Amino acid sequence: MRADRVEVAEPSAAQIQAGVIVDELIRCGVREVVLCPGSRNAPLAFALHRADADRRLRLHVRIDERSAAYLALGLAAGSRTVVPVVTTSGTAVANLLPGVLEASYAGVPLMVISANRPGELQGTGASQTIVQPDIFGPAVRATTVLAQADHRYPPGGDRLPRHNARWRASIARLTATGLGLRDGNPGPVHLDVPFADPLVGSGACEPPPGRRGGGPWTVVEPTTIDAPVHVDLSLDTLVVAGHGAPTLPELAGVPTVAEPSAPPPECAVHPLVLRELHPEQVVVVGRPTLHRSVTQLLASPSVRVIVVTPDRSWTDVAGTAHAVGRTIRATGTPHRVWVDVCRAASSVARSRVHRALDETDQVTGMHVARAVTRALGAADTFVIGSSNPVRDVAMTWQRRAGVRVVSNRGVAGIDGLVSLSMGVALAGGRRTVALLGDLTFAHDSGGLLVGPSEPVPRDLSIVVANDNGGGIFGVLEQGAPEHADVFERVFGTPHGTDIAMLCAAHGVPHVAADIAELGEVLGAGARAVGGLRVVEVRTVRDGLRGLHADIRSGIELDLFGDSMAVVADKQ
Repeated sequence: MRADRVEVAEPSAAQIQAGVIVDELIRCGVREVVLCPGSRNAPLAFALHRADADRRLRLHVRIDERSAAYLALGLAAGSRTVVPVVTTSGTAVANLLPGVLEASYAGVPLMVISANRPGELQGTGASQTIVQPDIFGPAVRATTVLAQADHRYPPGGDRLPRHNARWRASIARLTATGLGLRDGNPGPVHLDVPFADPLVGSGACEPPPGRRGGGPWTVVEPTTIDAPVHVDLSLDTLVVAGHGAPTLPELAGVPTVAEPSAPPPECAVHPLVLRELHPEQVVVVGRPTLHRSVTQLLASPSVRVIVVTPDRSWTDVAGTAHAVGRTIRATGTPHRVWVDVCRAASSVARSRVHRALDETDQVTGMHVARAVTRALGAADTFVIGSSNPVRDVAMTWQRRAGVRVVSNRGVAGIDGLVSLSMGVALAGGRRTVALLGDLTFAHDSGGLLVGPSEPVPRDLSIVVANDNGGGIFGVLEQGAPEHADVFERVFGTPHGTDIAMLCAAHGVPHVAADIAELGEVLGAGARAVGGLRVVEVRTVRDGLRGLHADIRSGIELDLFGDSMAVVADKQ
């Protein structure tokens, strides 16, 4: 008679592979991972849960993949390290695309890890099976499909050691690519992992070892490239500092129109005076995306445009760039008259903006932006929403040193900004204040859905300027009076959402504040409150078009009127 076979408890090959992936990620510096639940990614879920329990990394579980991608984006932006977001197969992967696109254009090291069905099931009609490799196209810096794990790895064989080396080398390569260590071009990467059944075994999983000492399988040294471009600062020079602009000491003291997410300049130029200034030369640093006056200036054939960027591409929408470099080699010094003109004109613009806000009886998004920025402390992190909030901040705030700014300017959409704010706050460890519009908040209100076992921000206030719709469209062409019969439904898009009830449904504290109370709600005394809360301020949008027009005409009057003639006298 044949003896009964004794079943030996052992992990599945998929679990062994998942254990190697997670261990090598940690060795490569990963400390935050976002996981979306699923069946095909079960081996990774077990390995990540164990690593979290052992405090080797911190795990964040979310049920919606789009929000998960933006949470990972915020964690990566806040920590400046690679942050993976892990999904199951099928449409789960496709839901990551908006976050991947933002990471690509903003240069944020996001890593997508998608579980997949084995190759032999592609095209068979198997459930939740799509073609996942290259699903993100050129939006990712690299895509890698790992070799599929064997069903069994016999003890003493060479198959597992060979797979272990290849898996770990692939993880190290993708992490270095995401960080841009070889080319200075950080961004998202994609790891696709086909897992065959059985996904889960019955024994404990101890992955084969990595390198001794706990380091990565492949150490990748960062490459530095110096390709300077010559800049003669004796010409009347204006710097345009956009999103992602580095601090360039060579340009200190040069008049600079800086977007809120750019470093604070020594000589700040208000964007509303650009049409009145006539620089001979413009140096573009970072990627400007906000102001039409900047776009018009860069399109002028009479201005010499120099672009400074470490990226493999560069900003040149109008096709007017004369020269491009990674760094600058400056000669000459700015003329004092030119600097004085820029300072004086900008002072006039700032005064006119604040005077207009003080004189109107309406409360607008600009009022909220001014109150929020006045309440920021030097050690705070400020997340600025897309659409009107970032423009309102640009109109009313001179960024001060110490305040860290994060804003989605890669693709500049309103997607995922609640989740991104959560990620930034979780990674940063500092008080974080986010300023969002109501449509932006409603669009990603699912980002408030955080399970009771999940990490929550220590101190995050999400300020919502609620004008019940799309206020930005009122100041654009479609907001002109002749389009009034169409505007409200298809552009204004009033929604009537009760934000307090929405927060209550998620168990998130809600504070209703008027503009006079906002400074106190966000001020020094509020910093002891901590936790996550939503602060709602009711605003209006009906008068925005007129307010913007009044500000522009007031600046023109102050600059060229008989009482001052600031620009006319000095240029």
